[in-house]
Amino acid sequence: MTATEHSQELINVAAQAAADKLAHNIVAFDVSEVLSITDAFLIASASNDRQVRSIAEEIEDQLREKLDIKPVRREGEREGRWILLDYLDIVVHVQHSEERSFYSLDRLWKDCPELPLPEEALASRNRPDAHTDAAGNAVAPAEQAPADDFGAEDYS
Repeated sequence: MTATEHSQELINVAAQAAADKLAHNIVAFDVSEVLSITDAFLIASASNDRQVRSIAEEIEDQLREKLDIKPVRREGEREGRWILLDYLDIVVHVQHSEERSFYSLDRLWKDCPELPLPEEALASRNRPDAHTDAAGNAVAPAEQAPADDFGAEDYS
């Protein structure tokens, strides 16, 4: 059994929403062969708690607006380090970069086939960290506040 077309549609909308909020390292796995409870996992990262929450909210908003679907379960909102959104057909994991590294879901599910993602979501894999402003809001690199020179050393 492979992930259904409906599951792929959910993954595409969720991945695009995560990319729009500058999530990084977005990946989706078809887990339908090894799990009977869901078809696919979407995993995305952010470098701070506020951005984790923002990405999860955008995913919920976009899935509700575009596909008229709400999660049946949502966990981790209070801590903002790892938010799980369960849509039955797919499960979305939005993790702080430290949690993603520690729990290593990518390694756990690496034997499952990856699902295709929108171009912007694939581009997130080349982004080592999402860029944020002082308040923790995701911003494009050009909008980022300039860093100070404290501690900068010239090694030339």
